[in-house]
Amino acid sequence: MAPRVHIEKLKLAGFRNYASLSLELDQRHVVLVGDNGAGKTNLMEALSLLTPGRGFRRAAFGDLIKAGSAPDTGFSVFASLEGMAGPVDIGTGVDGGEEAGARRVRINGAPAKSTDALLEHLRLLWLTPAMDGLFTGPAGDRRRFLDRLVLSVDPAHGGRALNYERAMRSRNRLLSEGRADPTWLDGLEAQMVELGVAMAMARDEVVTLLSGLIDDSQALSVFPAATVRLEGFLEDQALPSASDRETAFAEMLRSGRGRDAAAGRTLTGPHRSDLIVHHREKGMPAALSSTGEQKALLIGIVLGHAQLVRGMTGHAPVLLLDEIAAHLDEGRRAALFDLIEALDCQAFMTGTDAEMFVSLGSRGRIFIVADGQVTPYQESDHG
Repeated sequence: MAPRVHIEKLKLAGFRNYASLSLELDQRHVVLVGDNGAGKTNLMEALSLLTPGRGFRRAAFGDLIKAGSAPDTGFSVFASLEGMAGPVDIGTGVDGGEEAGARRVRINGAPAKSTDALLEHLRLLWLTPAMDGLFTGPAGDRRRFLDRLVLSVDPAHGGRALNYERAMRSRNRLLSEGRADPTWLDGLEAQMVELGVAMAMARDEVVTLLSGLIDDSQALSVFPAATVRLEGFLEDQALPSASDRETAFAEMLRSGRGRDAAAGRTLTGPHRSDLIVHHREKGMPAALSSTGEQKALLIGIVLGHAQLVRGMTGHAPVLLLDEIAAHLDEGRRAALFDLIEALDCQAFMTGTDAEMFVSLGSRGRIFIVADGQVTPYQESDHG
């Protein structure tokens, strides 16, 4: 088996409440313990920037710069790791004065062409308290969650989604301004069809594979099994081939121009898809399950997907599990730690009490976070 992908050194500068930080790590899991507001989630957010996107808070990059910094000061996040292609240094950040959205990425000190280059070395999955309402919240949140799962196994997915959104915005603008030039619209819709169907098929493949893994996996039985499917875009039509889907989508766009012009937006497409989740044993929608059951379902999906990533790429993703132990009893916490270890991945976890992680034992290292400082936990000092 390939070496465990793991972060060996993490350095922050000017990020949130961290003026500077240098943390030496090894293959073991990392537990960050501290009071609320100490900076645990800020550190996890920094790690989440080591992949394409805006991190798990989706904050504007300018908002990540430490408050009170000089006007020309930005932030940086740097990691040395044993990556999917071997040892590597990766980093990202923004310079002071740059507009939100402009960030630099470096691989072994050299500028990367895009943030997608990070996926050659590291895949990240995260679970945060903000996701606890995923099943009851808007469909857009579930699409973003699903697209993050797809990106973990298909690095091109993010670029397709970005280009699809760009073409759709251009089409919406032409329709809303009454400039419905057929040639321009045909060209934009052709782009949307090609990209949109590719997006939809990538999502469908991941959902199908994840469903099969959940069916076959007894290891995840400590968490309730989820039934997952897609709806909202061509899923209810028997269109097995990409060509058939493209033909159907092209006709939807062409015939819907008047309707979309009146609505001011495109009313059909993969941007309307939704991830539907059911509690399998109870046969009920996840949205109607208890808060605890929803959390357990989400944990099971994330762990199942981590297994899928490992099986497809040969490397398990690094997991960012913010406040993961807060709502689990001792038995489920111990089972969770065993499942994470069985994945052969490195996990970063946070909590307010080191006692929550006692069953992790020597498989993890505990650090105390306080006032932008991170120090190793000494049990004798906190007895």
